[in-house]
Amino acid sequence: MNYFTKSSIELANQRNYLDQLFSVYPLNPDSIREIDQSLWNKIEQAFINNDNIQLFQSLLQLKLFPVKDGYVPFFRLCPNAITNNPETINRICGRVRELGLTKLYERCTLPKETNRKMGPLFRNWLEKGTLGTIPINESDFLRTHTFAILSGSDAFLANFAKKHLGYTRNKGLDFIAKRIILISSEKPSLFLMKAAIKMTSF
Repeated sequence: MNYFTKSSIELANQRNYLDQLFSVYPLNPDSIREIDQSLWNKIEQAFINNDNIQLFQSLLQLKLFPVKDGYVPFFRLCPNAITNNPETINRICGRVRELGLTKLYERCTLPKETNRKMGPLFRNWLEKGTLGTIPINESDFLRTHTFAILSGSDAFLANFAKKHLGYTRNKGLDFIAKRIILISSEKPSLFLMKAAIKMTSF
């Protein structure tokens, strides 16, 4: 079994695993999204005036649209289509109006879902040097004969693993590291590269 995989399983079986995990993923699910006050004033005014076009256009400026509707992403990409599709806009805004202003504000300021905030946290943790070293670029990673972590995006790490480690899956990687295993005391320059692959499917 891969050294890092074995270590991960051992760590996960420890009683305080979740406490340790929180140091990597310090999630705060209660922090609400902020809305610019001038933008909220426009939303509120359009709501009161029954101006669905203005209401919809203003709501599109928010990171979180208050109701789930499959057509909203299309209007984000093609805002010019708003005025050409009044029936669709009225249908969506009808659902928005059913919420009332108070509930509407609550929907617009909902915290990010936990799984949407976890992406960069693992890499931020690595950058702190908690494992004893900080990630380094590819050329330094290949040259070094000490424990090292490779820096790069998920896609970059996947390409590196395919090129150097025989990785064949199509998923991006969060983490590639290597440790040194001396094969012979007479040949200390020989080492074995190990890939520690952390994937959501693991």
